[in-house]
Amino acid sequence: MVFTNWARNQTATPAEVRTPTSVDDVVQAVRDAAASGRRVRMVGTGHSFTGVALTDGLMLRPTALTGIRSIGDDRVTVLAGTPLWQLNEQLDQRGLALANMGDITRQTVSGAIQTGTHGTGRDSGGLADQVLELEMVLADGTVATVKPGEDLFDAARVGLGALGILTAVTLRVEPAFLLHNQRRRMTLTEIMAGLDALTSGNEHLDFFWLPHTDTCLVKTNNRNPGPASPPSAFKHWLDNAFLENTVFGAACAVGGRFPGLIPRINAVSAATLGDSSSIDTSYKIFTAQRDVRFLEMEYAIPREHLAQALRETGDLIERMGWKVTFPVEVRVTPPSDAWFSTAYGRQSAYLACHMYRPTPNPAYFEGVEEIMTRLGGRPHWGKLHTRDAAYLSTVYPRFADFVALRDSLDPDRLFTNAYLDTVLG
Repeated sequence: MVFTNWARNQTATPAEVRTPTSVDDVVQAVRDAAASGRRVRMVGTGHSFTGVALTDGLMLRPTALTGIRSIGDDRVTVLAGTPLWQLNEQLDQRGLALANMGDITRQTVSGAIQTGTHGTGRDSGGLADQVLELEMVLADGTVATVKPGEDLFDAARVGLGALGILTAVTLRVEPAFLLHNQRRRMTLTEIMAGLDALTSGNEHLDFFWLPHTDTCLVKTNNRNPGPASPPSAFKHWLDNAFLENTVFGAACAVGGRFPGLIPRINAVSAATLGDSSSIDTSYKIFTAQRDVRFLEMEYAIPREHLAQALRETGDLIERMGWKVTFPVEVRVTPPSDAWFSTAYGRQSAYLACHMYRPTPNPAYFEGVEEIMTRLGGRPHWGKLHTRDAAYLSTVYPRFADFVALRDSLDPDRLFTNAYLDTVLG
């Protein structure tokens, strides 16, 4: 079997594939891998652009480790292979919700947590910051229940699968709530002038800058008492399926064949952006449909450097003459205490660059990466980057502690792969 990720830029041919149906099955797989001298990794749904989940040894597919194990008023324990979209729906049926999340819901709960998946939030952080407890199988085949107050808890929440295999996760939940989503067109110049007010004045801020223009689509989400006023079925289809996927995909395809048209295509796209407003269930507002395949690099930088990073990225694109169809996305999060969270210990801003999958431009990512690393940036663990342990140890204060913990838990590197060899040394 050949495993291929969603973006079709990472593949692996494992020696064996298993689909465990219980924690005991995972324990047995770990012990079998150790006895045979093979490595073992559990993959998710392949939404990482890096090789973080790949293995040439024993690959575990978590498609049978799904569902809610237990649920209360303020917590839910969910099996590791549960897709986020499924968790959202099951929580909503019980009148509950996660405080914050990213916009892609096809990932498994464990895969999203282990790679540091995040949304955007003034006060609420990524998924790792909503974790209350972890259940994981360690390299010696034992099952550990990891709780706050332990070093392993702060290390394993964004653990890259390097410390053990997650089998269940307990997340903090709260009563279901409504979000007021406002989408409006603003110029990048306006945003730069009012950046502090935008980030402090909204619970969730997300904006997309169209290269070769001064135009941004700004999305703000704030809690609202209701009543709900969701978009009509036609409006939802028009915005999310047709315009943002079908039409955008066609524009990317035309730009791929005729790069010189891309600035004009982006100008037309900018002119068609309109303001809109809706109030709906939180997870329906947080999430989005993404059908056009792309490659992505994302860096977290100290929030105070966001304006500089945007200016330098725009200047670089024009100076190099690159034609970029995909918007540059910007989000923010508060500090995190998970050791390998990209927001560890600092107010963070995220700048994400995308390229249409059929027309990759490695030089674009390389140029932006130079800007981000100069500003102390931390790459998203599941998105394209070229950083190694030598660099990452300078931007993660607990890097050495993580490596030492890994040495004690997995001295034989049962859980490693080529990606981890690079980023952890």
